[in-house]
Amino acid sequence: MSKRPLPTSAEAAFILSRKRTRPQRRPPPAAGRGLSKLLKDLDARFGQGPGALQARWKEIVGEQIAKRTEPVKLSKVKAGEPAALEIRVAGAAAALIQHQAPEIVARVNLFLGTGAVNKLRIVQGPLRNVNPETVRPVRRPLPPLDAAKEAELAASLAAEPDGPLKAALLSLGRGVLRDRRTR
Repeated sequence: MSKRPLPTSAEAAFILSRKRTRPQRRPPPAAGRGLSKLLKDLDARFGQGPGALQARWKEIVGEQIAKRTEPVKLSKVKAGEPAALEIRVAGAAAALIQHQAPEIVARVNLFLGTGAVNKLRIVQGPLRNVNPETVRPVRRPLPPLDAAKEAELAASLAAEPDGPLKAALLSLGRGVLRDRRTR
């Protein structure tokens, strides 16, 4: 077997100019394009779920109602019929929300579309999506120290000069002595 000589650059250019190449493959279409039709069909058939409501609940029902409620689920009996919206209500606010039910249903229908919801089911329970900024912790004032302990604390810090350090030490001392008393 004899080795075949390589073509020169001119011969290679001539060969490549006459050779037919395959067309470049197109990239697949974006997933969103293929899914958008499916999602539109599903949305028309089943409607938007509680996820869409939860994301914009404060805008739909208002800030005061949103602090006390959260949407749980939309339950449809049959396709094409209006759904029932189940909302969770914190504590005793359920009676107030019950009186505002027609207004809430109307607001939800503005968001989801006319006739999407026809009744409201109220379930009492703790809210899951509680914003920590809206919840205020309950702090009970601690009782004052008795006069003997206060005098003892003041005497132990009498040598310190007046200022923020002395005030901080007094506050710390009162807290420690109160904590011992509660144990």
